[in-house]
Amino acid sequence: MTKRLILVSGNIGAGKTSLTERLGARLGWETAFESVSDNPYLADFYADMRKWSFHLQIFFLGHRAQQYLDMWELPQSVILDRSIYEDAFIFARALHHLGNLNERDFLAYRRLFDMVVDNLPPPDLLIYLKAPVPLLIERIRRRARSIETGISPEYLQLLESFYDEWLTTFDVCPVLTIRTDDLDFVHDTRHLDIVINIIQDKLAGREEVIFPVD
Repeated sequence: MTKRLILVSGNIGAGKTSLTERLGARLGWETAFESVSDNPYLADFYADMRKWSFHLQIFFLGHRAQQYLDMWELPQSVILDRSIYEDAFIFARALHHLGNLNERDFLAYRRLFDMVVDNLPPPDLLIYLKAPVPLLIERIRRRARSIETGISPEYLQLLESFYDEWLTTFDVCPVLTIRTDDLDFVHDTRHLDIVINIIQDKLAGREEVIFPVD
């Protein structure tokens, strides 16, 4: 079977980690996740975002680039929870927009980011998980992660607007948009089967998939 490198993207609470875990388990793909527990800047960042935003973004850039290359070298297909592209086009942009990353640092970060990603091999598919903000808020509330207590609907809406803009110009690989409003691939194996079939059939192409409610 041809090796594939798949990226899973989407707003906070969209279901990226859950889908990555299940696709990896069902298809025998190697999985990779965001660095949280071993991130040396995260605690400082949440204590003082303006002081530590640049440091955090540089850490994420290096971590994701190395993770991407390590996964690329593996012989089997791989799937990554969150893409390196989102760091710049969604989260660094949001930090800059909200005044937590000044213009000088933002431009310096973007120059380094552009140089790094220009030298990465392209992925085979970007899966974009999309859900309405009220549902994202409910999912975030249910999982009750301490670092997510300050996430507001307004912030999620800002991120969603950045996702919409980014995906209109993203052309590095095909994009598969999956709305997760009425999709429960965690508890309903039928829904997971649908997702797997679509991914396997649509590794080349760009479309939005809407799952009808039974």
